[in-house]
Amino acid sequence: MDLSQCRLCPRECGIDRLNGKTGFCGAGKDAVIGLYSLHKWEEPCISGSRGSGTVFLSNCTLKCVYCQNYSISRESVGRKVSASELCEIYLKLQEKGAHNINLVTPTHYALQIKESLILAKEKGLKIPVVYNTSGYERPEILSEFEGLIDVYMPDFKYWRSAYSEKYSMAPDYPERVKAAIKEMARQVVAAQFKDGIRTKGVIVRHLLLPGLLYDAKKIIDYLYKNYGNSIWISIMSQYTPLNIAEKYPELMKSVGRREYNALCEYAARLGVENAFIQEEGAVGESFIPEFFKD
Repeated sequence: MDLSQCRLCPRECGIDRLNGKTGFCGAGKDAVIGLYSLHKWEEPCISGSRGSGTVFLSNCTLKCVYCQNYSISRESVGRKVSASELCEIYLKLQEKGAHNINLVTPTHYALQIKESLILAKEKGLKIPVVYNTSGYERPEILSEFEGLIDVYMPDFKYWRSAYSEKYSMAPDYPERVKAAIKEMARQVVAAQFKDGIRTKGVIVRHLLLPGLLYDAKKIIDYLYKNYGNSIWISIMSQYTPLNIAEKYPELMKSVGRREYNALCEYAARLGVENAFIQEEGAVGESFIPEFFKD
């Protein structure tokens, strides 16, 4: 994990981040966080009753046109932190009663995060660590986290590369996410819980996009065929149309309840037993956090 020739994500741009340059993701030498807080809007086994200790990391290796966290993923809103400061944030969240440390969009800060987690565990971090990612990962980098990450929570956004290229500028996404999930499952596939909170395992998220029910079914097919019920699947309906996607009129609408229910019923018929589904009302900009402005 060398920031002087950065190849942390599948783009492998080789940019020298140590000397003021930034690659596709927009990240430089220092980690930047948009927010840290006790977050209660994750899956029940992650948020629990007290909240997940969520650390939103700024910048992103994808450029999803519909991103709800655009201000941090594309505009780099946030503040710089060192590995030691990240460590202190984890410990502070643990003191506040967080069920876990939830690292959101961590890929491009893998080096700083690894360092901060090693330091935090030496200083008494005991709660599980969740790696909450877009799924656009290199297995070689993920292997560096073996023993440090307890729960992997990747997205599986697209089945067809035409959509991943059009909406996220990553034509290789489908193959990359498959390889990433395989490595995650190798590390922590056996699901473990303590008092209803997930302490080990993999939860794969799929956000249903308008008109992409076929892709969604293919993703569920793939996950069930390859992993059965050893992993959990979170089927999400919370897609929120934002003005940033106005050039894509097919995305400027919410997902219909009938379409979403059809996907959930399909998963059930297939044999999926370990799944999270969302109730109506999980759509809207009110669910988007207020990020640091400095």
